[in-house]
Amino acid sequence: MSAPITVHRPSNSGGRRVCVRTAGIDRDLGIAFSDVDVEEFLRRAGLPEGAAILDDPGWLEWRGGREWGTG
Repeated sequence: MSAPITVHRPSNSGGRRVCVRTAGIDRDLGIAFSDVDVEEFLRRAGLPEGAAILDDPGWLEWRGGREWGTG
């Protein structure tokens, strides 16, 4: 089973789309430019322990690697 949260590859601007899958449907949480942004999206989605799960592959899939940067 894949992780319910996906942080997509960086765009040319450096932002990464963050999505959560619930009940078989992907919901777009927004574009993140840092770990802090991802943590905030997760908090808003009801996961207050966002920082603790950033490196947990059971929760998050980092497409294109964990690093931030452009394209």
